[in-house]
Amino acid sequence: MRSLLPPPGPARLLTVITMVMSLGQGLWTALSAIYAVTVLHLTTGQLGISVSVAAAIVMLCSIPLGHLADRAGPRTVQMWSFLLLAVLTCALLFATAFWPYLVIVSLQGIAYRSGRSSRKAMIAGLIPAGDRVTVLAQVRAASNATVSVGACLAGLVLAVGSRLAYQGAVGFIAVAFLVTALLTVKEPAVPPVPASAGPALTVLRDVPFLGFAALDGMLTTHTILLDVVLPLWVLRHTGAPRWMSAVILLVNTVLVVAVQTRAARGADRPSAAARASFQGAGCVAAACLLFALSDGAALVPACLLLVVGAVGHALGEVRQAAGSWGIAFDLAPDHAQGQYQATHAMGADVGKMIAPAVFTWLVIGHGALGWVVLAVTYTALGAAMPPLVSRALRTRATARSVTDEVPTAG
Repeated sequence: MRSLLPPPGPARLLTVITMVMSLGQGLWTALSAIYAVTVLHLTTGQLGISVSVAAAIVMLCSIPLGHLADRAGPRTVQMWSFLLLAVLTCALLFATAFWPYLVIVSLQGIAYRSGRSSRKAMIAGLIPAGDRVTVLAQVRAASNATVSVGACLAGLVLAVGSRLAYQGAVGFIAVAFLVTALLTVKEPAVPPVPASAGPALTVLRDVPFLGFAALDGMLTTHTILLDVVLPLWVLRHTGAPRWMSAVILLVNTVLVVAVQTRAARGADRPSAAARASFQGAGCVAAACLLFALSDGAALVPACLLLVVGAVGHALGEVRQAAGSWGIAFDLAPDHAQGQYQATHAMGADVGKMIAPAVFTWLVIGHGALGWVVLAVTYTALGAAMPPLVSRALRTRATARSVTDEVPTAG
């Protein structure tokens, strides 16, 4: 695990805190649905409503939460967010019906998004601009490794299957969030940004950045392919065994941990980051074509195509993620990193809300043709990123030149 950590300094502490947080989050992600149905006895319909309502509330609160991190200071907001998350997780032990569960998971979502937005603002405040993408890559690689550990722990809990085991896991998750909050106190403080004249939520007037967030949100829907689409594809359209879905996820996890930092090289400037997004989209498109070729394939060729496609998808994921971070950090002004990073995350939220139903209808309902349509779509989205970022940079340059001329006019 030591090799996953950067050299001593703010980056190492950021990574360690993220690993502790990810351990709890990985365990909760793997157990939350089963806990709700098995221990709390919610119906699947009530669970679905809870997840959808919580996601909608989090999306609506994202930008104000990011603005709060700018004004109150990201370290303070992160600390209180994870303290609240620990308390809310403990509260799940006492939930006995649908409505308390809905309220708790909605507040959990708000607290978690607040903490994540604050982390991005912390990175922007503590790490030099040229190193931010590299640090985020190290953080993501370490986070993925720790999420995998959480998923393995979830497997042990599921194997035991008792109410006490589930409750013990929830208590462990709460402790992980509490430790995250306490470790945050050891981080250097990033000063809060004082309020200035003009609109508070400046990001809502930044059309180029909003365009980037929307386009990037559509690009990041490729994560839905592994989580939702491919398990159904393996089951219904190929001769591969159903456990190939787990193999695909394992290939993805191992490659993200192994190559994310390397894939982030050269993506610390906006133009290079835009090209990285395009390259990542191209790899995902190639993976879609390989998945299309597995339609109706027998056992051995289906497995080979699925594994090679999974490798292409993972390489596209890490490269596109690096480009996404580089663009988001550079286009965001230093005084509003919190609200800009929250807006960036909101773009991904919107894409993930729409993509599961559309992708399932497209691929499972239309077979190989659906994969081809996705390949063309991702190629087009990736190709649109460099000109969009160029336009945003020209807009920034024009705005700066106008601002510089104002004092001389007086």
